[in-house]
Amino acid sequence: MRTSKEIGERIKKRRRELRMSQEKLAEKLGVTYQQVQRYEKGTNKLNAEKLQQIAEILLVPLSYFFSDLPEGTILEEQTAYLPADEGMLLNYFRRIKSEEIKQVVLKVAELASEGKV
Repeated sequence: MRTSKEIGERIKKRRRELRMSQEKLAEKLGVTYQQVQRYEKGTNKLNAEKLQQIAEILLVPLSYFFSDLPEGTILEEQTAYLPADEGMLLNYFRRIKSEEIKQVVLKVAELASEGKV
């Protein structure tokens, strides 16, 4: 069983992999960024519902926070937890080598999600 601190470290690590700010995660969760900080530090415990929300936002299965994966490992089979279109999009995105192009794709996706394109 993982401690709140270990789960928080996994949340922080994955959030950073996605280049997502604490503010953005907080907005999607409907909490303050200070609350996200407390989750990541393990100061505040997460209930199952909130942890499930975080897993969905961070595009990982709930088991990601509890399994003993080697550091930096995101399994390809995790796309099985996503709807087909989202899984395909994630697989295409992972193949992009250029960090500049990845940033452009992320910005377009962000703007599209906000109805600005």
